[in-house]
Amino acid sequence: MRIDIISAVPQLLESPLSESIIKRAREKGVVEVVLHDLREYGLGSYHQIDDEPFGGGAGMVLKPEPLFALFRKLTSEREYDERIFMTPDGELFSQPIANELSLKNNIIILCGHYKGVDERVRERWITREISIGDYVLTGGELPACVLVDAIVRLIPGALHDAESALMDSFQNGLLEGPVYTRPAEFEGMKVPDILLSGDHKKIDIYRHEEALRRTNERRPDLL
Repeated sequence: MRIDIISAVPQLLESPLSESIIKRAREKGVVEVVLHDLREYGLGSYHQIDDEPFGGGAGMVLKPEPLFALFRKLTSEREYDERIFMTPDGELFSQPIANELSLKNNIIILCGHYKGVDERVRERWITREISIGDYVLTGGELPACVLVDAIVRLIPGALHDAESALMDSFQNGLLEGPVYTRPAEFEGMKVPDILLSGDHKKIDIYRHEEALRRTNERRPDLL
C-alpha cells in the first residue's frame, strides 16, 4: 500500500509516522508513506497557500491553486482508490472503515489547516471525508496519523502476530476484555484461575463473556 499525505506542516507528521509499528512496516516494505509539503506548490516568492475567506470572517482558507496542482501531479502518476479529506464534518471514523481502507492499494490523505480548504478542492478531488470525533483541532495532521496508524496495523506483515489485530476492541463489535501477564500474583492481586488452566476452549468462553460484560458496562450502545 502507498499512502500520500498532503500537509501545510508535514513536520507534525514525521515523528509519529517514523516510530513503532508504522516504522517497522515501512522498513519491511509493507507500506509506503510519502509526505508532501503543500508550501512547495505555493504561489509567488512567498509560496502562499492560504488567503482570507470571501464574505469576511475570521481565519484563513487553503487556496485551491496549490492543491489542484499537487492533486493533478499525484493522480497523473498512479490511480488512487480513495482521496480522503480529514475534516470535523466528515463521517465518523470507525474500525470497519479502517478495515475497509486497509484493503486499498493507494490512498491520498489531505490535512486541512487554518479555517479549512476552498470548497472547490473538495468538490473536484475528494472522494471521502473522515472525522475522528466531534471536536476541532488546529489541523488534520493528528487525525491523519490516527487514520494511518489504524490502517497500517491491519495490513498483513505489519504486526509480528497477525492475529493480534483481529482480537482488538471493536473488531467483533465488542470491547476487549481484561488482559494479564506475568507474574500470576502481584501485590495480592491474582490472575483469574481460568487463564492459568490451559483449557483454551474455556478460556475463549471466559474472554467472550468478559468482553460482553465490559461492553455492557462501558459501551452498551454497541450491543
